[in-house]
Amino acid sequence: MTNTLSRFDIDSMEQRYRANLINSLSGFKPAVLLGTTDGQTHNLAIISSVVHIGANPPLLGMIMRPHTVQRDSLGNIKKSGFYTLNHVHTDWVDKAHQTSARYEPNESEFDAVGLTPLLSDDFPAPYVKESGVRMGLKVAQHFTLINNTEMIIGEIQELHVDEKHIAEDGYLDIEASMSACISGLDSYHSTTRLAQFAYAKPNTDTRKK
Repeated sequence: MTNTLSRFDIDSMEQRYRANLINSLSGFKPAVLLGTTDGQTHNLAIISSVVHIGANPPLLGMIMRPHTVQRDSLGNIKKSGFYTLNHVHTDWVDKAHQTSARYEPNESEFDAVGLTPLLSDDFPAPYVKESGVRMGLKVAQHFTLINNTEMIIGEIQELHVDEKHIAEDGYLDIEASMSACISGLDSYHSTTRLAQFAYAKPNTDTRKK
């Protein structure tokens, strides 16, 4: 039976219970590793807040928690203006999740969890070598939201992806690339496609054959 919760009920919840519940409400989200560097230490952090902003120019947004405590990734982005986004593979979601632990600023999450930094000659931030979909971004806009979280909008400068996973129309098959997704704060999932549709038009069957 459906239970109706008022705003008072939500505000009265134990903090961790409320965080788990509210974080689950947005459904499945992409599991992505954020790669940054301060020039000496390569940092890695799991995030699930990446959203499409626009295709021309190619823009992606992400939400970062308030900088009220030491946040190496956010600090590196503010300092350098560059970062990478790397899809998490279903075979190593455990390593990706472990990057959420609070390591010392001079300790690389790459080393701590057993993932490999991949450096490009033309891009200053580290990629995750094990990732099948890797993007290098430059900060295009940065602002603070109503709850003091920070939104970073980045413009894609580089894209590393296996061409066999890109369809003739440009569609990237993230299921074939074994990209994982997240629900809530700590639950990881693989995906199964239910259907794929063509561009929707009135009175037209848009299901792809």
